[in-house]
Amino acid sequence: EDIFHYIYAVLHNPAYRQKYELNLQRDLPRLPFYPNFEQWVEWGKQLMALHLNYEDIEKYPLTRLDQQLAANVQNKVRLKAEKAVGKIGIDDQTTLTGVPALAWEYQLGHRSALEWLLDQYKEKKPKDPTIAEKFNAYRFADYKEEVIDLLQRVCLVSVKTMALVQAMREEG
Repeated sequence: EDIFHYIYAVLHNPAYRQKYELNLQRDLPRLPFYPNFEQWVEWGKQLMALHLNYEDIEKYPLTRLDQQLAANVQNKVRLKAEKAVGKIGIDDQTTLTGVPALAWEYQLGHRSALEWLLDQYKEKKPKDPTIAEKFNAYRFADYKEEVIDLLQRVCLVSVKTMALVQAMREEG
């Protein structure tokens, strides 16, 4: 298990990812042996606990702003991130503010975990008309509160992950 945790930590190390960026795109990872094995194992355990138990972690205290819409205005889903101001637009009615800049740095592929999550919950219309008519029952409004809850949890996971990554960066 220690080796597994060590590998998980090394694969999150920004120095490792930068040095072997091209190789990781074409080949299986080759892992260096860092002198402080026990520390890397501990980081791997912490990262794994964060990433596997994200649904049970406490929520990051994002500020929720709800505004009343006029009676004749339909609430449109936005699910838009505004990184520069630390804001997430859920819909015309609800906005989350206070997203720390560090939360946007945790990347899953080429985008942040928060952006990935926003994209997964967007309503998408299937191209096939039969599927669109008979099987497309997903409506964001049915899951709005769950998504807000998940965004708060993923925000905390992102911040804690980046704190561990920063510690790795300092270690070398």
